Amino acid sequence: MGVLDHISDMFDCSSQHSKHKRRKQLQTVEIKVKMDCEGCERKVRRSVEGMKGVSSVTIEPKQHKLTVVGYVDPEKVVARVAHRTGKKAEIWPYVPYDVVAHPYAQGVYDKKAPAGYVRRDDFQTNQLARASSTEVRYTTAFSDENPAACVVM
Repeated sequence: MGVLDHISDMFDCSSQHSKHKRRKQLQTVEIKVKMDCEGCERKVRRSVEGMKGVSSVTIEPKQHKLTVVGYVDPEKVVARVAHRTGKKAEIWPYVPYDVVAHPYAQGVYDKKAPAGYVRRDDFQTNQLARASSTEVRYTTAFSDENPAACVVM
């Protein structure tokens, strides 16, 4: 590091060492935590509600999903849930079925995924072509999950 770099760092006004801290952005953090009963649900909710910056906490026990909205850091929320509850916690690993570029890609499906979701796989998703809206319409028209689907099959 040269002398000019050192001097410019000394007089730099945009340094992170200023008195004003940058405020975190409002985020929605989705976490996968196994919850078997109402007691587990309550324990998970209480572990996050007391965190600084948390605006709201939503729990979907059937999907084992915790949604935290607020000015928080996602890694800190996951660490806090894991530490306070003693349960394994991870960032929500699933994406909606229609968002995946090509839903029939190998290695994307997970038997534990909730209905309508597939496991997030960023590497394969970026390489595949996006399904067109007509293709999605035809696949959902003959889907078993669609109550108004064609009965010819």
